[in-house]
Amino acid sequence: MTKPESRKSGVAAMSSTGKCATSAPANAQVNNGALEPGCPDQSTYIKANVMKQTSRESMNWRNSGEDCEVYDDGTNTFFWRAHTVTVLFILTCALVYVTLLEETPQDTAYNTKRGIVASILVFLCFGVTQAKDGPFTRPHPAYWRFWLCVTVVYELFLIFILFQTVHDGRQFMKYIDPKLGVPLPERDYGGNCLMYDPGNTTDPFHNIWDKIDGFVPAHFLGWYIKTLVIRDWWMCMIISVMFEFLEYSLEHQLPNFSECWWDHWIMDVLVCNGLGIYCGMKTLGWLSMKPYQWQGLWNIPTYKGKIKRIAFQFTPYSWVKFEWKPASNLRRWLAVLGIIFMFLLAELNTFYLKFVLWMPPEHYLVLLRLVFFVNVGGVAMREIYDFMDDPKFHKKLGQQAWLVAAITVTEFLIVVKYDPNTIMLPIPFFITQCWFLGILLIFTWTLWRFFIRDITLRYKETRRRKQEVPSDRDRSLGNGNPSTPSGRSKLNGSSETVRQRKS
Repeated sequence: MTKPESRKSGVAAMSSTGKCATSAPANAQVNNGALEPGCPDQSTYIKANVMKQTSRESMNWRNSGEDCEVYDDGTNTFFWRAHTVTVLFILTCALVYVTLLEETPQDTAYNTKRGIVASILVFLCFGVTQAKDGPFTRPHPAYWRFWLCVTVVYELFLIFILFQTVHDGRQFMKYIDPKLGVPLPERDYGGNCLMYDPGNTTDPFHNIWDKIDGFVPAHFLGWYIKTLVIRDWWMCMIISVMFEFLEYSLEHQLPNFSECWWDHWIMDVLVCNGLGIYCGMKTLGWLSMKPYQWQGLWNIPTYKGKIKRIAFQFTPYSWVKFEWKPASNLRRWLAVLGIIFMFLLAELNTFYLKFVLWMPPEHYLVLLRLVFFVNVGGVAMREIYDFMDDPKFHKKLGQQAWLVAAITVTEFLIVVKYDPNTIMLPIPFFITQCWFLGILLIFTWTLWRFFIRDITLRYKETRRRKQEVPSDRDRSLGNGNPSTPSGRSKLNGSSETVRQRKS
C-alpha cells in the first residue's frame, strides 16, 4: 500500500478565549499522535496552505462557535474520499444478479417484504453517498448521513401507521415480528412501597432488590448520553425532575407510571439520573479541555500513536460548549421551553407508543428506537443550538432537527388516534391545579422579565437622561461658558488686557 501524500498545514480555529489560535508550523514533528514544534521561527508557517486548508467539519459549519483549538494536517486518505461510483457499481451488480440469475419465489408476502427492504436499502445507499453533511464528522460523515436516511425511513413508517385503522395498524406489526399484535398482559406496578418490610423475615429489603433490575443501568446510561446531548446541568435536572412529576400526573393512564415515592426520587432522580448527569458533566469537562490535533495515520511513526489515533477517531472533531442563556432574551427563553417540552414529549412517547401498539417493554423494537434517538438526538440538538445562537448565519432549522421534531409529533398523533380513551382520562383535580399554577408562574415570570421589567428599565433610563440634561445646562450657566465672553470683556477686552492697562 502506498503511503498517501500529506498536506501539512495548520488550521486556524477558535481557542477557549474566543480568539483564533495560531496555525501550527509546517515543520512540526509528529510523535505518538501529538505535535512537537520543530522550529520556533514563526516565518516558517505556511500561510498559503492555512488559507486554503479547511476542515471537513467546517465545510458547511462555521468554526466561530468552536471553543477549542484544532489542528488538522489535511490528510485525505481512501477512508475519507467519496465512493459514489463504487457504490453505484456494487448496487447495479446486485440488482442485475436479482433480476437475471435469481428465481423469484411465488410467495407474495415474502416478495412484498423483500421489495420493501430492497427499496429502503437503495434509498440508504443514495443517502449515504449523496446526502448533505451535518455538523458532525466523527467517526465518519457517512455514518451521520446513514442515520439521516434512517430518520426519513422511520418518519415514513410512522406516517403509514398513522393512516391505518387501529386494528390494521396493530396487526401490521406482525409483519415485522409475528409475536406482536397481541394485547399486553396486565401487570402489577407500585404495590408495597415499604423500604423495610418487617413482615418479611427472610429479606426485609426485598422491595428495594425487586426494583434493581436491568432498567437501572439503562436509566444511568440514558441520562449519561442525554447530558452529552444537552450539555447543560440545569436543563438536565429540570427535565429529570419534570418527568417524575409527569409520571405522578399520568399514573392513572398508564399503570407502569405508578411507582413508590423512593423509586421516583431516590432510585431515579438521585441515583440513576443524578449519577448519569454527574458522569456526563465530567465527560463534558474532559472533552472541553482535550487537545484536538488530527494527523493522518500514515504520518504517525509509532504503533502506540496509531492505536491512539484510531481510538480518538470515535471522539468529536472539535468541541462547542452550549451556552443556552434562556433569560438573555425572549427568543432564547421560548426556544429553551420548546426544547424541554419536546424532550418530555419524546420521553412520554416511549411509554405510550409501546402501550398502544402492544409492544412489550423488553422487545427489541423498543431498544432500537432508543438507539435511534441516541444517534440522531445529538445532531438535532447541535442544529437547534446553532439555529438559536446565530440565526443570521443559520437561516433555517437543520435537517435532522426538523425530522426529529416531525417524528416526535407523529408518534404523539399515533398515540392519540390509537387509544384516545386512555389519553382523555380526566386528570385528578388537585394535579390539574398544580399544573395550572406552574404554567401561571412561568407565564407571569415571562411577562415580568421580558416586558414589564424592560419597560420599567427603559422608563428609568429615559428619566435619568432627562434629569441629566437640565443639570448640565444649569452647570454650564453657573460656571460661565468659556467660549462666550462676558459683557465686560466685550467692552474692555480680556482680563489680561485690563491688568496691563492698569499697570
